Amino acid sequence: MRSIGEMARDCGLGVSALRFYDGAGVLVPARVDPASGYRWYGPEQLEEARLLARLRRAGMPLADIRLVLAGWSSADTDLVRQLLRAHLRRLELGLSDARSEFSTLRALLECRENPMTTLRTATVRLAVPAPELAAALDAVRFAAGTDPELPMLGGVLFDIEGDELRVVATDRYRMAVARARTTGHDGPRTQVIVPSPLADAMRALLSDDASVRLTVDGDRVALEAGDRQTAGQCLDHDFPDYRRLIRLPAGRRVLVDVQAFRKTLETGPVHANEDGVSVLKVAADGTVTVYEDGAGAGAGQDLVAVNREFLLHALAAGAQDRLILEFGAPKAPVAIRRTDTEAAFSLLMPVSLDN
Repeated sequence: MRSIGEMARDCGLGVSALRFYDGAGVLVPARVDPASGYRWYGPEQLEEARLLARLRRAGMPLADIRLVLAGWSSADTDLVRQLLRAHLRRLELGLSDARSEFSTLRALLECRENPMTTLRTATVRLAVPAPELAAALDAVRFAAGTDPELPMLGGVLFDIEGDELRVVATDRYRMAVARARTTGHDGPRTQVIVPSPLADAMRALLSDDASVRLTVDGDRVALEAGDRQTAGQCLDHDFPDYRRLIRLPAGRRVLVDVQAFRKTLETGPVHANEDGVSVLKVAADGTVTVYEDGAGAGAGQDLVAVNREFLLHALAAGAQDRLILEFGAPKAPVAIRRTDTEAAFSLLMPVSLDN
């Protein structure tokens, strides 16, 4: 007999998935301990579980999975073959439709002018308080992308408008936004993407309390701090319209003690079927704890799964003893906010857990 943990290890399904399929009557354990409720699986169930794992990875609907498992050991395999062929046809049709839609989208992109693009025909010069720019870079740098296939995300956006400089970074799974005051700029809105190494070099210059001068000249950006300077070429890409991405539905705000919450995350359980994922349990009274798989959420409680490492980075970037966690709609990003300003915050996409 295999325990549920051993079965999960041997068949490729997570513990939570095995519990789900037991509850759905698809893969019922051979024996359940009447006292503890612990599940045990017979040796003959391993092949069935591995088959179930393959069908699940292929995205087959649960109703068809039931029939495939029921007909797998039958002498007449016609039903199983027909179900496999039907699902493959669905996948092929879905891929064909997706290709058609993507082709249309590419054509629309080619003929559409991006309104976020600013023609940098004149040199832009402005002054920024060094501590504010340092704090802004510290608040967003952790979220910059590293995927070579998405080079436009491999840096920090400097968005200059009026007397405000917004710095933004995102790698798709998280986003961070911060602001700094500026003086000396009264021209049109200007955006440049500063490559991550150059942003790090700029941050290294920001050791004084004085103002520094930021210059954007065509495709080059420079930062002067006293007699020291760093400069380089901007990324030749357009950054996504982050202002659309930060419009979140109103959610429940919870104040957390950062040190205690970090310890809870670092020592708490992770999801049984997702490496590095912590599941947060948000109670009706505003308490946030790390959910232990199988403990039961209870009434008036919500579960939100997040990448634990990403959340720890966001807490560190918040640079405060207390931070606000904001939980909105079930699929909406989790916001990590400071208590003293709405100008600096980060967003973390929740992890979608099967079943």
